[in-house]
Amino acid sequence: MPMSKVAYMETGSTDPTYNLAFEEYVLTHRQQGEYLLLWQNDNTIVVGRNQNTAQEIDPAFVEKHHINVVRRSTGGGAVYHDMGNLNYSFITDIGNSDRLTMERFTQPVVAALRGLGLHAEASGRNDILVEGRKVSGTAQRLVNGRILHHGTLLFDSRPEMIAGALRVDPAKFASKGAKSVRSRIGNIREFLPVDMTLSDFWTYLKDALSGDGLVQDELAADELAQVQVLQKEKYGTWEWTYGQSPKFDMVNRNYFSGGRLEVGVSVDKGIITVVRFYGDFLSATDTTPLCKALEGVIYREDAVDAVLVQYPLAEMFGGITQSEILHTIFNM
Repeated sequence: MPMSKVAYMETGSTDPTYNLAFEEYVLTHRQQGEYLLLWQNDNTIVVGRNQNTAQEIDPAFVEKHHINVVRRSTGGGAVYHDMGNLNYSFITDIGNSDRLTMERFTQPVVAALRGLGLHAEASGRNDILVEGRKVSGTAQRLVNGRILHHGTLLFDSRPEMIAGALRVDPAKFASKGAKSVRSRIGNIREFLPVDMTLSDFWTYLKDALSGDGLVQDELAADELAQVQVLQKEKYGTWEWTYGQSPKFDMVNRNYFSGGRLEVGVSVDKGIITVVRFYGDFLSATDTTPLCKALEGVIYREDAVDAVLVQYPLAEMFGGITQSEILHTIFNM
């Protein structure tokens, strides 16, 4: 990235359930070529694929301010979107050596921001900073040889909404020495040497990320109809956003360099009946197959370990290791 020939698309909507369905459709049905999407969600909390939604939001604040709440298909933490935020999506072939590297996609964004005279840099697991303050978070998903890498760009967003809508995990910020969400984030606009509107920024970013090979593209009417089905049956449902948190016999939580991991486990007569993984770790593939494989397994370290080794844990849990997963499951 930027790529030789890029198909550029816009969703034409600020509805988060529609936009996420649109993005997923392009990922799973446009199996060739390289795509750039730019889009916006209005007044929305987007929780990560592996998060417990109820734990991430302040329900009273959400209701008072009529905030949409949706779940995306990629890992990482919850974010707040408004019309001062611009989202980008890269969709392309995975490739070989750098299939899971964030740098492959964050560097073009960093370069674009530097082109505006900003002191931008990639930082940590998935952040982009300007003068030490976070202006972008990113995440990835792998599907059938294709990769989705998407991210936020805080251009002129409202920090008081970000701070109010999300429940901040004190342990996460204590470990980073940060006092609050507001102290960590920044808006791109406040750092610009020459002011510009979000519309101008959108146009600049489209050109900067696609290079000379931009080709305007759009979904056909029958494809848009399938997007609407996906919106209705998945992203717009309570089950997808909230209904993935069954009750557990035990819940264990740990914090690692690869992110927060929370494991809910139910055991009956020494056999695992239910297990779920939650957290802000940067998964690129779904943990559901692993959860299913662990059902019926003896709740014993060696038995669980024998199942873990059969799965691509780096894709499912990002930087969290096999031993750290075991440590959390058994609360060692």
